[in-house]
Amino acid sequence: MLIDTFGRVATDLRVSLTDRCNLRCTYCMPEEGLQWLAKPDLLTDDEIVRLITIAVRDLGIDEVRFTGGEPLLRPGLTGIVERVAALDPRPQMSLTTNGIGLQRTAAALRDAGLDRVNVSLDTLRPEVFQAMTRRKRHEDVLRGLEAARDAGLTPVKVNTVLMPGLNDDEAPDLLAWAIAHDYELRFIEQMPLDAQHGWKRDGMITAGDILTSLRTRFTLTPEGQEERGSAPAERWIVDGGPHRVGVIASVTRPFCRACDRTRLTADGQVRTCLFATEETDLRTALRSDAPDEEIARIWQTAMWGKKAGSGLDDPSFLQPERPMSAIGG
Repeated sequence: MLIDTFGRVATDLRVSLTDRCNLRCTYCMPEEGLQWLAKPDLLTDDEIVRLITIAVRDLGIDEVRFTGGEPLLRPGLTGIVERVAALDPRPQMSLTTNGIGLQRTAAALRDAGLDRVNVSLDTLRPEVFQAMTRRKRHEDVLRGLEAARDAGLTPVKVNTVLMPGLNDDEAPDLLAWAIAHDYELRFIEQMPLDAQHGWKRDGMITAGDILTSLRTRFTLTPEGQEERGSAPAERWIVDGGPHRVGVIASVTRPFCRACDRTRLTADGQVRTCLFATEETDLRTALRSDAPDEEIARIWQTAMWGKKAGSGLDDPSFLQPERPMSAIGG
């Protein structure tokens, strides 16, 4: 079991498969990209599967989310999914992706055992997409979403970040579009995880701003706390149902008290929190032929020291050195 001193139990593992990405989102990284991790520093497919096996078999993990960077850039992704699907007990598996490449891989990932996907899409306007991502790939993302839905990787969740002066007027249009295509839309407050450290608390689009905008067109009924559980998104029933919309208010309404996550970076570091400033090395133990029991103990010790909260609601908060692409979403 991965328990901390506040009684929280981690059952949800986020596994970053690569720090590389084929977009250059303005709220994530500079236009020229970043210095990527060297290949020898990355966990191999076998090492990833071994760590997930330990987590599932010995530490109580029952849900695995593959992230990046962009996880579809990992050549061995389908094989990793297939091997994790064969574990007993079998964890639920999902993927967070920008959707580029999903059109050609959705069916294979489903056949390998993937359960569902989260796809990042911030705008319905191709010109705004290009401004925000510095790439002309809007249509590829839309096709990837359709392929995921048609393959049965459902519910297909769409993650959206609203930025001042770019797409902050699109919330109602995005929700209407998501309902029409049977996607579940989730708005995420912009978080201080950009490599440029350009995030500013003042002027960010808050959960309150998003809900005010949505209510100009829709009636939103809060979903109960019992339905939410430890999920990061607060959800609202739209116009009486059955569709729902979520808002992840990481900055203005942190949900740390119910957090059930542990994170593994692409180079084998355990992170107790997305905003942690410390990491615990598992890669060295793996490559030193440590037994599974020792690796599990290191992981448990790391999670025992998890802090009460991210500190995001404190004006003195300092960003972690690693950006989102190197941590994993």
